[in-house]
Amino acid sequence: MSESNPIDINSLHHIVLREVENDSLLEIDSNFYRDLADFIGNLRKQEFDGVESKIKDTMIEMATELSSLLINLRLDKILKSSETEIGFLLDEEKFILDSKEEEKERIEMIISATIHGKSKFLESLAQNHKTKKIVIRFLNEVDEIVGADLEKYGPFKPEDIATIPYENAQALISKNIATKVRWED
Repeated sequence: MSESNPIDINSLHHIVLREVENDSLLEIDSNFYRDLADFIGNLRKQEFDGVESKIKDTMIEMATELSSLLINLRLDKILKSSETEIGFLLDEEKFILDSKEEEKERIEMIISATIHGKSKFLESLAQNHKTKKIVIRFLNEVDEIVGADLEKYGPFKPEDIATIPYENAQALISKNIATKVRWED
């Protein structure tokens, strides 16, 4: 059954309740997560004083908790079931599952290379990963650095965006000097 009504806190609760009560993945509207994001976003934009403000904050908290519960519940069903109806998966859920599939493939690749004695392949893989470029945003000033690929990068000012090798980016991110920027196609 497809939900087509606009989302409010009651309809969200009803959808989560239906999903909890059923062992199989339920069909919900393909725009559900986008509509839900709009609902929560619009709720956040509203300005109230006093008691109305507390009610709004409680509604946002409830919607956030119900959203998280629904996403985790649906993903748990998908991962545990061998016969998930692919038509019932929402695009956002497919996006999450795609990364899990890639993770499985990477694990199998490492295991295979290890047990088949392909050390050169593993060395190449490790080097490619260290020097793979990712986009970061600088939070602090940083002098010029030499990347894992032996190229020079910088200097950088706060809010600068740069593409640098993974190994260097991770070091900066772990020290809260930069943050990863996620670019989606």
